[in-house]
Amino acid sequence: MNRGLTTLDEAVAGFAAGGEPAAGNHADAAERLCAAGYAVLSAAELAALCGLGAQACDQAAAYWNALPPDSYLKDGGHYRSRRHASYIHKLRAAAGENELALAPHRAHYQPTTYNALHGGMLRWYAPLDAGLLALPCMAALLLGLGRLFAQLRPQRQWFVEAHQFRIDTHEGIGRPTPEGAHRDGVDFVAVILVQRHGIRGGETRVFQADGPHGVRFTLEQPWSALLMDDSRVIHESTPILPTDPTQPGWRDTLVLTWRAGGFLEPGQG
Repeated sequence: MNRGLTTLDEAVAGFAAGGEPAAGNHADAAERLCAAGYAVLSAAELAALCGLGAQACDQAAAYWNALPPDSYLKDGGHYRSRRHASYIHKLRAAAGENELALAPHRAHYQPTTYNALHGGMLRWYAPLDAGLLALPCMAALLLGLGRLFAQLRPQRQWFVEAHQFRIDTHEGIGRPTPEGAHRDGVDFVAVILVQRHGIRGGETRVFQADGPHGVRFTLEQPWSALLMDDSRVIHESTPILPTDPTQPGWRDTLVLTWRAGGFLEPGQG
């Protein structure tokens, strides 16, 4: 995509006319999202936002070591493994009602208008491991971010999808976003870096959906995050390569999406 890019340190208010830069400690995440349609949070910022301790998520990383292969890749690659779960977050839960509930396991669906490569089909992935689901940090991340997004777009409830991804380099190259720059067809997206091991590349790029400006940066700190208003920006990540071709390399992420009005289903787009 032929759009002007700047580094994250050079991201200026021009990305969103009159707004503030979308990174830095001078403004909270909601203000940054309002200003630019995206915000980058350090691990400490994400933890504080979700009421977590500094190492609260560390034990979750082990659950990325046993992800089943993604059998739906259409580019012929075998570089992606993943699991999937769905939740309903009731922002106005009644007395005695669960605020966050795991939805019955379902297929992941995107229309081709949002994912030209893998859209238009029901993709059934293995569910998230029960041990990961039970970790307090998972509920804290989902609830904390869901409440943040409701400040920008008030809702009675969110329909949330959680995706565990491992992109590896055992074939020489791994593609975090084989579909290219895209929107997800939801309201908000959070891309949380779990870990990088033995790789280079994996640069994140965020573009205005209806303008010429964009930024590029690399998430490197475990449990740092990129938050996006999916109606205002499109995003992609560049391929990863091994730093040592004789050793395995991978990039693990937790991608969370929030949508009002229901999960994406066939016939929607």
